[in-house]
Amino acid sequence: MANHLRGQVMRLYKNLLYLGREYPKGSAYFRERLKSAFMKNKDVTDPEKIKQLVARGDFVIKELEALYFLRKYRAMKKRYYEPEK
Repeated sequence: MANHLRGQVMRLYKNLLYLGREYPKGSAYFRERLKSAFMKNKDVTDPEKIKQLVARGDFVIKELEALYFLRKYRAMKKRYYEPEK
């Protein structure tokens, strides 16, 4: 694997690990799933395939961020507005 691709994969793993701390099902569950996903693709050597996998990981990061922002928004909305019936 090229050195810059290795760096991208390591950055992706660290970012996902950091974001997984607040996962709704728990950080241990997220960490286990993350490790198995990375281990499943550990033998991939094609640079184009690695780039595709990194792009998919970046998409997952965006989805997690959206999930967390939505959760934060709902919590704030509960504090300031009357519950709708």
